[in-house]
Amino acid sequence: MTPAQRRRQRVVRARVRFSLLTAFAVFVVFGARLLQIQGFDTGAYAAQATDAGTRSTIVPAERGEILDRNGVALATSYDGVTLTADPALTAENAPQIASIVTEVIGSDADYFDLIDRLRKPDDRFEYVAKDLPAWQADQVIEALSKAGLNGVFVQHESLRSYPNGSVAANLLGHLNDDGDGVGGLEQQYNSILSGSDGSATFTVSPKGEKIPLADSQIVEMEPGSDVLTTIDSDLQWYADSVLADTVQSTGADWGLAVTLDVQTCEILQMSQVPTFDADAGLDLTDALTVNRAMQTVYEPGSVMKTITMAALADQGKIEPTTPIVVPSQMSIDGFTIGDAWDHGTLHLTAAGVIAKSSNLGTIIASQQMDDETMYDYLRAFGFGEKTGVGLPGESSGLLSDGSEWTKANHATISFGQGISVTALQMVRAVGAIANGGQMCDPTVVSGVQSPGGSVTPTVADAPRQVVSTEAAKAVTTMMEAVVTPEGSAPVAQIPGYRVAGKTGTAWRVDPDTGRYVTGSHTVSFMGFVPADAPRFLTYVVIDNPKGNASGGGTAAPVFRDIMSMALQRFGIVPTGAAAPGTPTTW
Repeated sequence: MTPAQRRRQRVVRARVRFSLLTAFAVFVVFGARLLQIQGFDTGAYAAQATDAGTRSTIVPAERGEILDRNGVALATSYDGVTLTADPALTAENAPQIASIVTEVIGSDADYFDLIDRLRKPDDRFEYVAKDLPAWQADQVIEALSKAGLNGVFVQHESLRSYPNGSVAANLLGHLNDDGDGVGGLEQQYNSILSGSDGSATFTVSPKGEKIPLADSQIVEMEPGSDVLTTIDSDLQWYADSVLADTVQSTGADWGLAVTLDVQTCEILQMSQVPTFDADAGLDLTDALTVNRAMQTVYEPGSVMKTITMAALADQGKIEPTTPIVVPSQMSIDGFTIGDAWDHGTLHLTAAGVIAKSSNLGTIIASQQMDDETMYDYLRAFGFGEKTGVGLPGESSGLLSDGSEWTKANHATISFGQGISVTALQMVRAVGAIANGGQMCDPTVVSGVQSPGGSVTPTVADAPRQVVSTEAAKAVTTMMEAVVTPEGSAPVAQIPGYRVAGKTGTAWRVDPDTGRYVTGSHTVSFMGFVPADAPRFLTYVVIDNPKGNASGGGTAAPVFRDIMSMALQRFGIVPTGAAAPGTPTTW
């Protein structure tokens, strides 16, 4: 072997030894790493691999419907979609993705803001667009797919809708951005309506695409139950319309109207103006969303005279024909009190005091009761406590303890000043007179219907007798005189039917000063029909109307129109009996 060959052989052997040592070192490193992965960090790496290859999404429960008494949907839900993005997958193509999204959904998406979110560093989740109709979301996903753009995902959800717009809006309430009920039935029955969300977990490719036939986990959602109301949506719509016309034409601050079935204590309609449409997407202020029938307190004025007379009649101290001498004015505790019209000494019957709405005649009659007795009757009629209607935020009104009354308090409370009530309290109290002296709590929900169709009816408390049947009939007779030509509201007559009613006009209190505002009034009308076999009661309140407004001239026509519609809707025929024709003077 030549020297050159020996040198070449030594070089080859050196290279082989180096290659073997390098290979051995590589195998040692890989072996150690493999031992670390498989022997020590198995759980951590498995979890990391799983997270990188799976995606979870919520399967929203279908929110239950709120239905009227005839099964008409007042609040319902429809399929919607929220689009989300993984910026780790969308950053490179953010301008193209943003362009497609804004082109499909229009001004609801901000192009430049969306680009920023699609490129957000160290982030794996961003919203692209919320609460889209399913068809619109499908257009976005289809356009992105055709363009070969990945990283945008679909998250299904249930969106709320109110098919009749503002009809019964303040009774229904609305949903917040988290899908929870705010106000009304949506809040009161939120857990029942909501159901339980499900979930879906599936395997995705590195590009974020779902892998067909790969492992997935599904947790089924449980839909919510339906709430069955006592509301008649047609009567509600009509009452809304009639009330809105009057509030607008008189320039009033607000108005409300409530109709009650006095035999069942079911509320058939509960209207107010102004109101709101949750589907309109406008800012919802407290002034719009408040339920005035049970949350707004006010002084009821002369409608309260019916309660004073019922208390007296129950004690056997007054009848419709009881004579009362009414002076031109009275001075009590240094306060001069008069009637709404100037007059000399009048000789009125008790029916005449109610018919002409005499404050002075009511005071004189009420003086037959001491403070404690009068207070006890007011409490028995439910004033100073919630009605139990089953809605959030109900007020108890304001009724001071009888032990604290002055003579002036006794006098003014007898005709509805110095006491604050809610409309539902007045409806419940006068409803007892219409129902033969039995008072029950008003309700707006008849039951709950499960997704399977079974119905759990609402359990109502038993009615309680607050005055005798004879006392209730006596006051009803007095109230029938109100709609006669001699009374304060002949416009409330409904041809063919006997109507029992009472007007109300009360001074308004300035909430800032606590003092009465001169020339500012709350006017109202309460009535039930047929007077000789009562079925429906309607109460109308108009707050701070401008001009020459009154309970008989402003609120009574609204009562007449709503009551006429209710009688027609439910097929209530006249009894055919003649009105009593009770004398109003002696």
